[in-house]
Amino acid sequence: MNPFLEKPKRIDEHLMNWAELSPCPYDKHCVDPYTRTRVILMNGTEFENVWFTHQFHRNCQDGDVRRALALIRREEQQHQKLVAALKPDDENMLEHTIGYEQLAVDLTAHLAKREPDEYVRNALNFALLEDFDHLYRYADLMEMEDGQHAEKLVGSYTEIMPGRPTIAHHRYPFDSVKKPIDNKKAALQTKLCVGIITAAEQQTMNYYMNVCAAYPNTPGRALYREIGMIEEQHVSHYGSLLDPCATWLENLLMHQYIECYLYWSMCETETDGRIKGVWARMLDVEISHLHEALKLLRKIEKKDYQQVVGDGCFPAPLKLESNIQHVRQVLSGTVQITACRESYTPVENLERDADFFRYQHIVNHDLGCVASHQVIEKHIDRFGKDYRFQVDEHPVCVLRDREKDNTDAGRVPCALEK
Repeated sequence: MNPFLEKPKRIDEHLMNWAELSPCPYDKHCVDPYTRTRVILMNGTEFENVWFTHQFHRNCQDGDVRRALALIRREEQQHQKLVAALKPDDENMLEHTIGYEQLAVDLTAHLAKREPDEYVRNALNFALLEDFDHLYRYADLMEMEDGQHAEKLVGSYTEIMPGRPTIAHHRYPFDSVKKPIDNKKAALQTKLCVGIITAAEQQTMNYYMNVCAAYPNTPGRALYREIGMIEEQHVSHYGSLLDPCATWLENLLMHQYIECYLYWSMCETETDGRIKGVWARMLDVEISHLHEALKLLRKIEKKDYQQVVGDGCFPAPLKLESNIQHVRQVLSGTVQITACRESYTPVENLERDADFFRYQHIVNHDLGCVASHQVIEKHIDRFGKDYRFQVDEHPVCVLRDREKDNTDAGRVPCALEK
């Protein structure tokens, strides 16, 4: 599909009333896990576009452009409210969080498997192991809190076991800054990938920023607080890949193009007929927004869409699906890797006075205060072992012990040899 060849309606023809903004939510007891994660993904995509157009609005003097952004943004806000309303009110915070982390794992893995740029692919696979470990920590908290097994929520499509331990994720801020892509040289798939993953991780960061103090007990609040800090690193990590030389209007066109691509992908892959209808309606609106962005780009910068997205034809649809073998392969080969400025390196290759070790000493010097470690230790104390869902034994030998939480992998030199 090429959305630039579609005939759009006037933007304000898409404005919705309150009844249209109140769809029937999915049933959490029988929803397909990937329908749940599609809802989370599209909520985050809408949030990204609202946030971006606010920033553009605040940095633009042209009243006509600001008014165009205001109209687009009002409809994006309506979309976000509609998509968010698909989540049922009986889905609690931990259940919703499991959906967030399953999305992070399977979206990142899917993008990595199809990413042609090796540097971007490495960035994806690096953070993948961290979101994978977050899923494990929240799943153990869930079993302790209400006896629920997260494998039912993820539909057994995503394994639940240790990744690179969360304690090892805390790095000096300089190490989250990566090299940006060049939009003039990058493949369309790469530009889509960087925009999609940045928006998805930013939604997760904002979610944790808002809910970490709302969890009903101290251990839960501490876990959300700690993992929320990792999400800040991930947003810096992925956001630094975006091309800083792109203009505001080029970025506006790309944001709208990404929305069109994602809603089209959701239509192509959704299994719930009613929710598929929501995606189809949103695609129709986003095509109108895309054409408005193109109109502004042509008028003000005298550019056409080919200078931003090439011929405009969508690549294969994004598909949320099981990625167990890909995650296992990445885990077995890179668990001991950490970030070092713009690159990645085994922990044992760092200098003894490296920023990574200095920062680790500052934040993690007392293991009794590290929530991600304590949640597993408390689970083991209560049940005799941690909670996992695995299709086979763990691919990393030192992470197979279910009666002791490993705090060395990815953090201590030569930890895999112990």
